[in-house]
Amino acid sequence: MQKIIFVKKILEDGSPCPKCLEVQDRIEQEGLMHRLDEILIADVRDPQSPGFVLAQSLEVTIAPFFLIEHSDGRQEVHTIFIKFLREVLQAPPRV
Repeated sequence: MQKIIFVKKILEDGSPCPKCLEVQDRIEQEGLMHRLDEILIADVRDPQSPGFVLAQSLEVTIAPFFLIEHSDGRQEVHTIFIKFLREVLQAPPRV
């Protein structure tokens, strides 16, 4: 069992990150939103926002990104959406 977390960013002016919107739209178009277990917001105006805290703890400096938490405790960070889409979201779910 694995948990997939999608982290998207809110910019300084309060608007959503354009790339994050593009990625979410693509996931929705592919009918794959059900594969995501959690969506966190990294609000650059709030260093305590859940996505911001997670990004800092993982030393990830770009958004959007995806975190896979495996049942054995391993964590896998994906920052290249197309690769993540092909290798994880479009792959059959593991049982």
